[in-house]
Amino acid sequence: MKNALSFEATRLPSPHMNDSHTAWRETVRSFVAKEISPFVDDWDEAGAFPRALHQHAAEIGLIGIGFPESFGGVKDGIDVFHSIIASEELARAGSGGLIAGLMTHGIGLPPIIALGSDELKTRIAPPVLAGEKLIALCVTEPSGGSDVANIKTKAERTNSGFVVNGEKTFITTGMRADYLTVAVRTGGEGAGGLSFLLIEADRPGVTRTRLKKMGWWMSDTASIHFADVEVPVENLIGQENAGFAGIVTNFNMERLTMAAQAISFARVCIEDAASWAQERHTFGKPLSKHQVIRHKFAEMTRHVNASTAYLDHCAWQVMNGHSPISDLSLLKVQATRTMEFCAREAMQILGGASYMRGCRIERIYREVRVMAIGGGSEEIMNDLAARQLGL
Repeated sequence: MKNALSFEATRLPSPHMNDSHTAWRETVRSFVAKEISPFVDDWDEAGAFPRALHQHAAEIGLIGIGFPESFGGVKDGIDVFHSIIASEELARAGSGGLIAGLMTHGIGLPPIIALGSDELKTRIAPPVLAGEKLIALCVTEPSGGSDVANIKTKAERTNSGFVVNGEKTFITTGMRADYLTVAVRTGGEGAGGLSFLLIEADRPGVTRTRLKKMGWWMSDTASIHFADVEVPVENLIGQENAGFAGIVTNFNMERLTMAAQAISFARVCIEDAASWAQERHTFGKPLSKHQVIRHKFAEMTRHVNASTAYLDHCAWQVMNGHSPISDLSLLKVQATRTMEFCAREAMQILGGASYMRGCRIERIYREVRVMAIGGGSEEIMNDLAARQLGL
């Protein structure tokens, strides 16, 4: 939905950002405005976006941000705030499905970079970071999501490698992915029996089924079945039975960037609602001049500013080598609840117009639940935080 007036909800300044961050924000914002925003509505209705967008994003360094330069990434002078800025600017298009689908390598590739052999990194990372190949992370199973220690997909040892049997579900980019980073059970029960395997999606025995969703329409999501899939030993990511640490480490950055996205989506809701409220007239004056509406904007801004400050605090800790598991867990809850609150209030301000497709607020409202559940549900996050606090 396009309004005659334009209003931008300015991000709370961060003392940890410098000229490099400002330049990067301008680069990504320009890319989003030219390559994404004009097409988002059509892509959402079509249930897909062009695969070529991955390569276009790679050309500006978006796909490679934070990954080693030796594999085609952009690492020199890059810190966690560059990743946060990328998440914030991509969210301005108002589509979580676009971010999930375009940046899926951000959860599928890190285990290979952190744990994989030099041969595996050299074989897999360059085409992924060039946007030529897609990779998906496969952890969640039909029997459970957050309880990763009880993964049931089995990988039995053979003379030449492994034979994999089992099923993964709710896998982002599961239909389009060329490579699958799969958590499997190679040992006994519990976390100590888990490993990561790289499985090429076209291997015999791999079948995929597309899932229909409430939101994230343009991001394909799949259930993936493995039936006697033979995987060579060189596709083992890291040490056998030592994959759990890689799974947990991956969660920290995922939750941080998801929080950045959620807060930015909340800002989008404020922007669109403010533009509408200034243009729309009721009872002889602009909607924005009614006290009950003005208070909604004050409350939304308060939520966003508080969440942004918490985001920057957590990012600073991560950048300085800390692993604030409790704070990251609580941040994700804070950010997604902020997104939910702002989406709800913005819907109320726009009224019936917010219920129509082609409106960023309508799409964001549909995507609230996946943000609050994906990467760790509110309940899991709160419980994890409480345990980290010694309770």
